[in-house]
Amino acid sequence: MNEYISKSNQNLVHYLSYQTYCVSFYHCIISALAKCLEALVLTMGPMASYLLKRLQSVINSAARLMFSSWRYEHITPLLCQLHWLKAAERIDYKLALLVYKYRQGVAPPYLADELCQPADTEARCRLLSASASSLIVRRTQLSTIGDRAFPVTAPRIWNSLLQHVTSAPSLAIFRSRLKTHLFRRCFL
Repeated sequence: MNEYISKSNQNLVHYLSYQTYCVSFYHCIISALAKCLEALVLTMGPMASYLLKRLQSVINSAARLMFSSWRYEHITPLLCQLHWLKAAERIDYKLALLVYKYRQGVAPPYLADELCQPADTEARCRLLSASASSLIVRRTQLSTIGDRAFPVTAPRIWNSLLQHVTSAPSLAIFRSRLKTHLFRRCFL
């Protein structure tokens, strides 16, 4: 099956320009992958390491398919050239995006109920951190499941972002700054 996909993929390259090929491939494969990833993040939180490795393997295979490269070539230069994030950074991107939407008031209500700012709690409203853009990270009893839950992981990722990223005035600027930040953290 993989040989058939690879051969049909190589035939497609002859009929399209490289840029058109990349755009069509990106929209077919990576956008479907992103939708699956978003569903997984919303239901499971950050994944266990074995699932993360499987997802990274799919991303690596898609990058190799784009460049028709061999399996044993290094994948990092290909991902850098495509400006694709690794699987762990993609999950961080999705979670940070949900938190930004929460802070702008456009997140779904079931997610907004899970996040809490220091200014929202009576005991912390007078603290200096109440005016900051940080979120309260809940304590958990189980380090395996509880630490991967959305109310724990999303604030932890948000609080780890640079102030330059979190203070973006619009969603488009936030996405750009966030991807640049995560790309630098991942590859540079």
